[in-house]
Amino acid sequence: MKVSLVSDSTNSGRGTWRLLSPLVYRSDIAGMTLTVPAGFETDFASVPRVFFAFMLVGDTAHEASALHDWLYTEHTVSRQMADAVLREAARASGVPAWRAWLLWAGVRIGGGGKHWNGVAAM
Repeated sequence: MKVSLVSDSTNSGRGTWRLLSPLVYRSDIAGMTLTVPAGFETDFASVPRVFFAFMLVGDTAHEASALHDWLYTEHTVSRQMADAVLREAARASGVPAWRAWLLWAGVRIGGGGKHWNGVAAM
């Protein structure tokens, strides 16, 4: 995945990144190929900058997180499916099962619903 930094001071210090090329992912869980277009902007995973949480799951699964942000923006699939695709894509990229589960649990429990409803992408 090729990205460029748009701003390093946005999204509570996570920054905003722009995809320079499409991100294509074939999801077995969703039963479809998903394509995030070049130009899409993401903050990757919105992991709180609390040391323990960030130490466990921060700065991982960038492609899966960008895909998840796009799914939350486009509503191509249900929120439950978008969250499942995050976990699936994280595992497919080599993220350990326990860490992928923590990412999934974080979006299921930690506020993903408010982002799904249009406040911001997660």
